[in-house]
This record gives sequence, C-alpha cells and structure tokens, in this order.
Amino acid sequence: MARLFPALTEADLERRLLRKGVDARAGGADQCSDCGRTPLIGEHVHRVGEAEVCELCRARRGVTPAASRLVHHVEHGVSVRMLPRAA
Repeated sequence: MARLFPALTEADLERRLLRKGVDARAGGADQCSDCGRTPLIGEHVHRVGEAEVCELCRARRGVTPAASRLVHHVEHGVSVRMLPRAA
C-alpha cells in the first residue's frame, strides 16, 4: 500500500520541534535596542529614554538609566510551587 505522506525521520521531527520552540521563544523575547542581542536570564535590562538596552550597551552610552529590571525565565510566575501544609 502506498504512503500518502512522505516518511518523517526521528531527526527531522527533532529538528522541527527544536525550530518551533526557538521561534516561539524568540517571538516574545526582549531585544536590546542598540545591538539587537537577546539579554540572558538573570541579566539586567535598562530603560534609557524610550529604548531598552542591555548592560553592555548601557555602559557604552555612559548615561544613568531611568529604570532597570531583571530578565526572568519564561516560566517565572507560572510554575507550580509546593506550600507547607497547615497543621
């Protein structure tokens, strides 16, 4: 019996799933306004005027940022946490 769909190897499936995950993560990721780099988890992002810049570019600009925030993991705030049982 002829196959209707071309065979999908395990390597092809892994590659497609990896690409899908990378694309989904990159879609909502912050980027530095100056260099376009995606800040790492745990790195600070600084607001300078209307732009958000990474720590490397903030040092190059030589200005004091109006605000700073920490880059969290994508699951920050949505993970399940165990709470101690009430006695």
